[in-house]
Amino acid sequence: MATVQVLSGGAAHGLVRALQQPLAARGLAIEGSFGAVGTMRDQLLAGAACDLLILSDALITDLERQGLVQAGSARPLGRVRTGVAVQAGAVHPAVTTGPDLAAVFAGATALYVPHTVQSTAGQHVLKVLRALGLEQQLAGRLREFPNGATAMRELATGREPGAIGCTQMTEILDTPGVEWVGGLPRAFELATVYTAAVCTRAVDPQASAACIELLAAADTEPARRAAGFDPL
Repeated sequence: MATVQVLSGGAAHGLVRALQQPLAARGLAIEGSFGAVGTMRDQLLAGAACDLLILSDALITDLERQGLVQAGSARPLGRVRTGVAVQAGAVHPAVTTGPDLAAVFAGATALYVPHTVQSTAGQHVLKVLRALGLEQQLAGRLREFPNGATAMRELATGREPGAIGCTQMTEILDTPGVEWVGGLPRAFELATVYTAAVCTRAVDPQASAACIELLAAADTEPARRAAGFDPL
Protein backbone atom coordinates (compact mmCIF):
# COMPACT_ATOMS: atom_id res chain seq x y z
CA MET A 1 0.00 0.00 0.00
CA ALA A 2 1.42 3.38 -1.05
CA THR A 3 0.44 6.13 1.38
CA VAL A 4 0.29 9.60 -0.15
CA GLN A 5 0.58 12.65 2.11
CA VAL A 6 -1.88 15.39 1.18
CA LEU A 7 -2.21 19.05 2.04
CA SER A 8 -5.78 19.83 1.05
CA GLY A 9 -8.47 22.41 1.34
CA GLY A 10 -11.26 21.20 3.59
CA ALA A 11 -13.52 21.11 0.54
CA ALA A 12 -12.00 17.79 -0.58
CA HIS A 13 -12.23 15.92 2.74
CA GLY A 14 -15.56 14.26 2.02
CA LEU A 15 -14.52 13.27 -1.49
CA VAL A 16 -11.28 11.67 -0.32
CA ARG A 17 -13.15 9.76 2.37
CA ALA A 18 -15.78 8.58 -0.13
CA LEU A 19 -13.07 7.20 -2.43
CA GLN A 20 -11.08 5.33 0.23
CA GLN A 21 -12.16 1.90 -1.02
CA PRO A 22 -11.46 2.56 -4.73
CA LEU A 23 -8.08 3.98 -3.72
CA ALA A 24 -7.31 0.94 -1.58
CA ALA A 25 -8.26 -1.34 -4.49
CA ARG A 26 -5.42 0.32 -6.41
CA GLY A 27 -3.00 -0.05 -3.52
CA LEU A 28 -3.26 3.61 -2.54
CA ALA A 29 -4.16 5.54 0.59
CA ILE A 30 -4.40 9.30 1.14
CA GLU A 31 -3.52 10.72 4.55
CA GLY A 32 -2.63 14.21 5.70
CA SER A 33 -4.13 17.57 6.56
CA PHE A 34 -7.36 19.23 5.48
CA GLY A 35 -8.10 22.85 6.30
CA ALA A 36 -8.27 26.41 5.05
CA VAL A 37 -6.38 26.65 1.77
CA GLY A 38 -4.22 29.51 3.04
CA THR A 39 -3.20 27.46 6.04
CA MET A 40 -2.33 24.49 3.83
CA ARG A 41 -0.23 26.74 1.60
CA ASP A 42 1.58 28.11 4.63
CA GLN A 43 2.31 24.58 5.88
CA LEU A 44 3.75 23.69 2.48
CA LEU A 45 5.94 26.79 2.42
CA ALA A 46 7.11 25.98 5.96
CA GLY A 47 8.42 22.62 4.74
CA ALA A 48 5.64 20.20 5.69
CA ALA A 49 5.82 16.75 4.10
CA CYS A 50 3.64 16.72 1.01
CA ASP A 51 3.10 14.45 -1.97
CA LEU A 52 -0.27 15.70 -3.17
CA LEU A 53 -1.95 19.10 -3.11
CA ILE A 54 -5.68 19.78 -3.42
CA LEU A 55 -6.23 23.52 -3.29
CA SER A 56 -8.01 26.29 -5.15
CA ASP A 57 -6.96 26.43 -8.77
CA ALA A 58 -5.51 29.92 -8.26
CA LEU A 59 -3.23 28.68 -5.47
CA ILE A 60 -2.10 25.65 -7.47
CA THR A 61 -1.19 27.94 -10.37
CA ASP A 62 0.77 30.21 -8.04
CA LEU A 63 2.60 27.29 -6.41
CA GLU A 64 3.51 25.89 -9.82
CA ARG A 65 5.13 29.25 -10.64
CA GLN A 66 7.14 28.88 -7.43
CA GLY A 67 8.35 25.44 -8.46
CA LEU A 68 6.37 23.58 -5.79
CA VAL A 69 3.94 21.85 -8.15
CA GLN A 70 5.06 19.36 -10.78
CA ALA A 71 4.46 20.96 -14.18
CA GLY A 72 1.61 19.34 -16.09
CA SER A 73 0.32 17.33 -13.12
CA ALA A 74 -2.66 19.54 -12.18
CA ARG A 75 -6.20 18.23 -12.76
CA PRO A 76 -9.37 20.15 -11.84
CA LEU A 77 -11.86 18.29 -9.64
CA GLY A 78 -14.80 20.64 -10.02
CA ARG A 79 -16.42 23.85 -8.87
CA VAL A 80 -17.60 24.26 -5.27
CA ARG A 81 -20.31 26.74 -4.34
CA THR A 82 -20.46 28.72 -1.12
CA GLY A 83 -23.83 28.83 0.60
CA VAL A 84 -25.93 28.81 3.73
CA ALA A 85 -26.37 26.03 6.30
CA VAL A 86 -28.78 25.50 9.18
CA GLN A 87 -28.86 23.05 12.04
CA ALA A 88 -30.52 19.76 11.11
CA GLY A 89 -34.29 20.00 11.38
CA ALA A 90 -34.38 23.81 11.33
CA VAL A 91 -36.52 25.72 8.85
CA HIS A 92 -34.76 26.40 5.56
CA PRO A 93 -35.05 30.14 4.90
CA ALA A 94 -35.16 31.66 1.43
CA VAL A 95 -31.73 32.85 0.26
CA THR A 96 -32.41 33.39 -3.43
CA THR A 97 -32.10 37.20 -3.46
CA GLY A 98 -29.90 39.80 -1.83
CA PRO A 99 -32.72 41.04 0.44
CA ASP A 100 -33.47 37.42 1.41
CA LEU A 101 -29.85 36.86 2.39
CA ALA A 102 -29.64 40.14 4.29
CA ALA A 103 -32.75 39.25 6.29
CA VAL A 104 -31.43 35.77 7.10
CA PHE A 105 -28.05 37.08 8.24
CA ALA A 106 -29.58 39.94 10.24
CA GLY A 107 -32.04 37.61 11.96
CA ALA A 108 -29.52 34.91 12.90
CA THR A 109 -28.55 34.51 16.54
CA ALA A 110 -25.02 33.71 15.32
CA LEU A 111 -23.19 33.25 12.04
CA TYR A 112 -20.70 30.36 11.89
CA VAL A 113 -17.96 30.87 9.29
CA PRO A 114 -14.44 29.68 8.41
CA HIS A 115 -11.36 31.86 8.93
CA THR A 116 -11.96 35.21 7.26
CA VAL A 117 -8.31 35.59 6.21
CA GLN A 118 -6.99 32.09 5.51
CA SER A 119 -10.05 30.48 3.89
CA THR A 120 -11.58 31.27 0.51
CA ALA A 121 -15.15 31.11 1.79
CA GLY A 122 -14.39 33.10 4.94
CA GLN A 123 -12.84 35.93 2.96
CA HIS A 124 -15.90 35.99 0.74
CA VAL A 125 -18.42 35.95 3.60
CA LEU A 126 -16.76 39.03 5.06
CA LYS A 127 -17.02 40.79 1.68
CA VAL A 128 -20.71 39.88 1.47
CA LEU A 129 -21.40 41.23 4.96
CA ARG A 130 -19.70 44.49 4.02
CA ALA A 131 -21.66 44.72 0.76
CA LEU A 132 -24.92 44.17 2.67
CA GLY A 133 -23.97 46.77 5.28
CA LEU A 134 -24.09 44.14 8.04
CA GLU A 135 -20.45 43.85 9.11
CA GLN A 136 -20.80 46.02 12.21
CA GLN A 137 -24.27 44.74 13.09
CA LEU A 138 -23.09 41.12 13.10
CA ALA A 139 -19.63 41.67 14.61
CA GLY A 140 -20.73 40.33 17.99
CA ARG A 141 -22.53 37.35 16.46
CA LEU A 142 -19.78 36.21 14.10
CA ARG A 143 -18.34 32.84 15.12
CA GLU A 144 -15.05 32.33 13.26
CA PHE A 145 -13.23 28.98 13.14
CA PRO A 146 -9.99 27.74 11.53
CA ASN A 147 -11.88 26.17 8.62
CA GLY A 148 -15.37 25.47 7.32
CA ALA A 149 -15.47 21.89 8.61
CA THR A 150 -14.84 23.03 12.19
CA ALA A 151 -17.39 25.82 11.83
CA MET A 152 -20.03 23.34 10.68
CA ARG A 153 -19.25 20.84 13.45
CA GLU A 154 -19.71 23.62 15.98
CA LEU A 155 -22.96 24.75 14.34
CA ALA A 156 -24.20 21.15 14.51
CA THR A 157 -23.90 21.08 18.30
CA GLY A 158 -27.02 23.25 18.51
CA ARG A 159 -25.63 25.33 21.36
CA GLU A 160 -27.04 28.46 19.73
CA PRO A 161 -30.57 27.88 18.42
CA GLY A 162 -31.31 30.15 15.49
CA ALA A 163 -27.68 30.20 14.35
CA ILE A 164 -26.76 29.70 10.70
CA GLY A 165 -23.57 28.89 8.85
CA CYS A 166 -21.98 30.10 5.66
CA THR A 167 -19.22 28.11 3.99
CA GLN A 168 -18.58 25.82 1.05
CA MET A 169 -21.16 23.24 0.05
CA THR A 170 -18.70 20.37 0.38
CA GLU A 171 -18.05 21.09 4.05
CA ILE A 172 -21.76 21.41 4.79
CA LEU A 173 -22.60 18.11 3.09
CA ASP A 174 -19.71 16.42 4.91
CA THR A 175 -20.97 17.38 8.38
CA PRO A 176 -23.72 15.43 10.19
CA GLY A 177 -26.13 17.69 12.03
CA VAL A 178 -26.24 20.53 9.50
CA GLU A 179 -28.17 20.92 6.26
CA TRP A 180 -27.47 22.76 3.01
CA VAL A 181 -30.03 25.51 2.40
CA GLY A 182 -28.79 26.93 -0.88
CA GLY A 183 -26.07 28.82 -2.64
CA LEU A 184 -25.55 32.54 -2.24
CA PRO A 185 -27.67 34.76 -4.53
CA ARG A 186 -26.26 35.50 -7.96
CA ALA A 187 -25.01 38.97 -6.97
CA PHE A 188 -22.98 37.45 -4.13
CA GLU A 189 -22.22 33.96 -5.40
CA LEU A 190 -18.83 32.32 -5.10
CA ALA A 191 -17.88 29.12 -6.89
CA THR A 192 -14.29 28.00 -6.38
CA VAL A 193 -12.51 25.58 -8.69
CA TYR A 194 -10.46 23.01 -6.78
CA THR A 195 -7.49 21.34 -8.42
CA ALA A 196 -5.27 18.40 -7.47
CA ALA A 197 -1.57 18.37 -8.33
CA VAL A 198 1.64 16.52 -7.53
CA CYS A 199 4.02 18.34 -5.20
CA THR A 200 7.60 18.57 -6.44
CA ARG A 201 8.68 17.22 -3.03
CA ALA A 202 6.63 14.04 -3.50
CA VAL A 203 8.38 10.88 -2.29
CA ASP A 204 6.45 8.79 -4.83
CA PRO A 205 5.23 11.04 -7.66
CA GLN A 206 3.71 8.10 -9.53
CA ALA A 207 1.49 7.17 -6.56
CA SER A 208 0.43 10.81 -6.22
CA ALA A 209 -0.41 10.96 -9.92
CA ALA A 210 -2.41 7.73 -9.60
CA CYS A 211 -4.45 9.28 -6.78
CA ILE A 212 -5.19 12.31 -8.95
CA GLU A 213 -6.21 10.06 -11.83
CA LEU A 214 -8.86 8.43 -9.63
CA LEU A 215 -10.02 11.67 -7.98
CA ALA A 216 -10.57 13.32 -11.38
CA ALA A 217 -11.73 10.28 -13.37
CA ALA A 218 -14.95 10.27 -15.38
CA ASP A 219 -16.27 7.24 -13.49
CA THR A 220 -15.85 8.99 -10.11
CA GLU A 221 -17.89 12.02 -11.20
CA PRO A 222 -20.96 10.76 -9.24
CA ALA A 223 -18.83 10.74 -6.08
CA ARG A 224 -17.63 14.27 -6.80
CA ARG A 225 -21.18 15.49 -7.37
CA ALA A 226 -22.39 13.82 -4.17
CA ALA A 227 -19.57 15.51 -2.26
CA GLY A 228 -20.55 18.96 -3.60
CA PHE A 229 -18.29 19.38 -6.64
CA ASP A 230 -20.11 20.71 -9.70
CA PRO A 231 -18.59 19.67 -13.04
CA LEU A 232 -16.76 22.36 -14.99
